[in-house]
Amino acid sequence: MGDDRRQRIEDGRATLGIELGSTRIKAVLIGEDHVPLASGDHEWENAFVDGRWTYSLEDVETGLQAAYADLVADVESQYGVRPTSFRALGVSAMMHGYLAFDAAGELLVPFRTWRNTSTGPAAEALSERLGFNIPLRWSVAHLYQAVLDEEPHVAEVARVTTLAGYVHHRLTGHAVLGVGDASGMFPIDPATRDYDAAMLETADELISTGTGTGTGTSTGIRALFPEVLVAGQDAGALTPEGAAWLDPTGSLEPGVPLCPPEGDAGTGMVATNAVAPRTGNVSVGTSIFAMVVLERAMAQAHEELDVVTTPAGDAVAMVHCNNGASEIAAWARVFGRFAEAAGTPLDIDHVYATLLAEAEQADPDAGGLLSYNYLAGEPVTHVEAGRPLLVRGAGSAFTLGNLVRAEVQGAFATLAIGMDVLAEEDVRVDRMTAHGGLFRTPGAPQRLLAAALRVPVALEETAGEGGAWGIAVLAAYLEHVSDTDLTTYLAEHVFGGDAVHVAEPDEHDVAGFRAYLERFRAGLPLQAAAVAATTHEPETTAGAEPSLQTEKEPTR
Repeated sequence: MGDDRRQRIEDGRATLGIELGSTRIKAVLIGEDHVPLASGDHEWENAFVDGRWTYSLEDVETGLQAAYADLVADVESQYGVRPTSFRALGVSAMMHGYLAFDAAGELLVPFRTWRNTSTGPAAEALSERLGFNIPLRWSVAHLYQAVLDEEPHVAEVARVTTLAGYVHHRLTGHAVLGVGDASGMFPIDPATRDYDAAMLETADELISTGTGTGTGTSTGIRALFPEVLVAGQDAGALTPEGAAWLDPTGSLEPGVPLCPPEGDAGTGMVATNAVAPRTGNVSVGTSIFAMVVLERAMAQAHEELDVVTTPAGDAVAMVHCNNGASEIAAWARVFGRFAEAAGTPLDIDHVYATLLAEAEQADPDAGGLLSYNYLAGEPVTHVEAGRPLLVRGAGSAFTLGNLVRAEVQGAFATLAIGMDVLAEEDVRVDRMTAHGGLFRTPGAPQRLLAAALRVPVALEETAGEGGAWGIAVLAAYLEHVSDTDLTTYLAEHVFGGDAVHVAEPDEHDVAGFRAYLERFRAGLPLQAAAVAATTHEPETTAGAEPSLQTEKEPTR
């Protein structure tokens, strides 16, 4: 088997996927059977600069090169050969945000990531005019907010893209985007699987008018935003310049075909085999989001819900929460340090396993404890700025198990609020598939998520490979698109033999979580009070970012 894999890699018959998560850039090499052959990664962190969350393009370049070099080193260590080409290649990254370039390709302002929530006036105006919910983090909201704020760079904007679109452009020279990632820039028409033409016209009127002082841009959104492609379409090939950019050693040869670049939501759907109607997935990391593939259009727009698409262009309702498992990671670090200080050091997986086992045996409602995981603002609950809080009354049962259960249920609470809106729309979900580092610990996280969402929650064995594996699968699909659709390809060729572990909602857990959620909703004003009382404190910086346990990319 080892010799066969070695020969496949040497012959360029393996497929490469790269995903840029919020705290890690990961590269995965898969064989023709979609089984991972090797991997590499590089840790990185966002920075809070001049009031905005960002990553520098220099860090993008060096991080990609480091992750690729780590992959190559893993291949050489396992198989004794250095890869020089691949069957196909795919790039994925965090969705949304704002990367604006001038006509010469120069970045006009630092990259504004999905985490920024300063686009309220633009998002509200666009949502009202379009009759479609435009979340704060969407690229069109960032563009229009720059117009409203009369930022000087707007007049020079020639191209706007996402992080995946930027990397793909550097590798191929093609300004394109997979429809799933594009659906986080601007609304997609499910019929055309392209930007909605009528909404483009309306948005162009707004953006060209600006504030009425000549601050708008006369260039239409279609000309500024990348061309939209669906899964399986030709997205260009690796150029000599792109090959040298990814692999400065010169070993990587140009000519490798690339699939359309996708966002982490789309690769999460692929990695969990959740691209068919009535299926969905939950990704738990620095942020937490749920995706449900729709059978029909929703009756009305909801500010708690995004409507995005699968990589094939089918409509998906998305509940995106800015705050995920970071507080759980913070507590794990505290308890890990306690174990170390007590002379019994534990690795991080053991720390999680111990804490989550306690949570599983705790009171269903966490004993009256209440936790908020809000490191940042949270649009779903209308919280403009956040402060992590742990609240308890004199009669609360303050035990280790209840503490950890409160933290886990707090991480799922905002997601449950958004999912309740879907339930009111009578959107049916047969089951959700979970992925993310939190689910490396079996038991409590899966069971508590099932209770929070009131639907069965599945874990696929391959889901743990994350978005880098998902985009590698999309790259592999390039050779099969003429024979089958993406849903069938995943079901029959990728996931056919995988083991699935399903947790059904337990009635006692459901009742306990609903009691917890009622307290959570009632206590939301505490966030504003906490922010007002701590305005002298500096905002969270890169140094306080969570560990790999909670990165937005779904791995630990």
